[in-house]
Amino acid sequence: MAQPPIPDRFSDQNATFTVRGKETPDIQVGVEAIRNVLRTLPQRPGVYRMLDSANEVLYVGKARSLKARVTNYTQVTRLPRRLQRMVAQTRSMTIVTTNSESEALLLEAQLIKRFRPAYNVLLRDDKSFPFIFLREDHAFPRIAKHRGARVGKGIFYGPFASAGAVNVTLNALQKVFLLRSCSDSFFANRSRPCLLHQIRRCSAPCVGRIDGPGYAELVDDAKAFLSGRSQETQRKLGAAMETAAAAMDFELAAVFRDRLRALTYIQGSQAINAGDDARDADIVAMASNSGIICIQMFFIRGGQNWGHRSFFPAHTADVPEDEVLTSFLAQFYEDVPCPREVLIDRTLTEMALVADALSERAERRVELRHAQRGPARQLVAQAKRNAEEALERRLAESTTQGVLLRELAELFDLDTPPQRIEVYDNSHIMGTNALGAMIVAGPEGFRKNQYRKFNMNDASITPGDDFAMMKAMLARRFARLEREDPDRTSGEWPDLLLIDGGKGQLSSVNEVLGEMGAHGICVVGVAKGPDRNAGRETFHLPSGKELTLPPNSPVLFFLQRLRDEAHRFVIGAHRAKRSKAIVVNPLDEVPGIGPSRKRALLMHFGTSRAVRGATLEDLEKAPGISKAMAASIHGHFHPRG
Repeated sequence: MAQPPIPDRFSDQNATFTVRGKETPDIQVGVEAIRNVLRTLPQRPGVYRMLDSANEVLYVGKARSLKARVTNYTQVTRLPRRLQRMVAQTRSMTIVTTNSESEALLLEAQLIKRFRPAYNVLLRDDKSFPFIFLREDHAFPRIAKHRGARVGKGIFYGPFASAGAVNVTLNALQKVFLLRSCSDSFFANRSRPCLLHQIRRCSAPCVGRIDGPGYAELVDDAKAFLSGRSQETQRKLGAAMETAAAAMDFELAAVFRDRLRALTYIQGSQAINAGDDARDADIVAMASNSGIICIQMFFIRGGQNWGHRSFFPAHTADVPEDEVLTSFLAQFYEDVPCPREVLIDRTLTEMALVADALSERAERRVELRHAQRGPARQLVAQAKRNAEEALERRLAESTTQGVLLRELAELFDLDTPPQRIEVYDNSHIMGTNALGAMIVAGPEGFRKNQYRKFNMNDASITPGDDFAMMKAMLARRFARLEREDPDRTSGEWPDLLLIDGGKGQLSSVNEVLGEMGAHGICVVGVAKGPDRNAGRETFHLPSGKELTLPPNSPVLFFLQRLRDEAHRFVIGAHRAKRSKAIVVNPLDEVPGIGPSRKRALLMHFGTSRAVRGATLEDLEKAPGISKAMAASIHGHFHPRG
């Protein structure tokens, strides 16, 4: 069998769900389908996919020998119950051969993240991590927070566990090294220092307060700090402070003193006694209880703690912990750069294989080690404690959440506790910058990676008409659902839909759902109480029934939390949209107008409003504006007809 090219890395946003084929599960039929494939399987490494009758992927596995590994699935009495169910649903297989087992492990991780099979261990919290990006394509490099694809000329430092961890480090870098964080356009148009220079967080290279070699020295110091050589910078600042004090330049000495204090603070808050053998490593520990597994990761770079995060892989019931951690590591480092060392709290059966796969992906040697002594062991023990505590909190929260969802189902006459709750709200100011938003919640809490925003730019919507906005938002949402998942098998369809409003809003939403054919969804309107007091809300049901809950009801608090989260999200998005609209220049929308021409027009006319009202003859007189460009500008602002 030919070996197809390894697919691109996948960034999956879909919810997990159990795959069910259209045919009734039959273990004998499944075994026969596997035996049909076995006849042509080679004794080579590769990846196999189990498919059901609808060609949905049930399971992705890798093997050193495909023939030997797949043969095991025909011996159903030796399989755990989970895999017996999988075999009973299997109707066909897809095989890909690879050059090595480590390559098979990498391909398996890619395919798991792409297809999210129902019988594989899944890394659910795989959102992108923030980095610090030090650009090197400018005479005065900029330092800033970065998410997404790591492209561009410069150095990426990370990953950081959270945006908060990045912000702490960025604040320290600004205080200590005075590097600029502004955009290139802002930098190029400054005529005097900005506020950051006045509060001693920037050296103001934009207006020549520091020359090129001096700024380059600051950049080198920042690189040394981010690489773990902070003591060099500390000694350098201390010597500069003493030199300035000896020269009686006490103002300059105070500047160095403040920078030294900032460096000392960040060293104390981030430094970790990792020892020389773990200054650039990820610390991984795992805890399990009641069928739930928590994996805790600490990110150590240059001896500094760049934060930690807890992960709760899905589909781990009846799966050996060794297999869970192996699969987790392969999937996690699919999109995250791997450090030179990964310290774990146990010895894995496939330790050497995972290390080879990570080394192949990183294109350098990566060591995977069970830390058993010294400072590294203490770090792993600390991660283990954090994993156990995070798991205890998760179990307590899931228990409480489960009770609330059951009570919610009873309150709104649902057949089962809702697995997906969608809450809708909209925001505008006198009809301007109108925006709608949806948040999603489930048994595990808020699913923030599934939040959505809806720009309300439809000319048919009367500005300020909340009913029309809600109808338009729901129409777009459910039209897409009907188009992409008409059979409702993806888990994207809501069991409960909450809207901010009373009978009128509820009626408009039900009208939209009826037109879309989206039946069987419970819709509840949440109306604010008298004087808009929290705790006195009225809940409107499609049947016309109205409910109120006692002020101390846990279900009421839960519903208020859902509504408030939707309100928070839509208000934040609306503010961001409004702020962006404030700084939009009409000249940016004119074809062919770049920064140089825009600057020339503003220097000549003073304001963009004056450019808009200028005659064709006046535009032709502007420096750098040809007659053709003047005609283009005039035609943009004064279209004929």
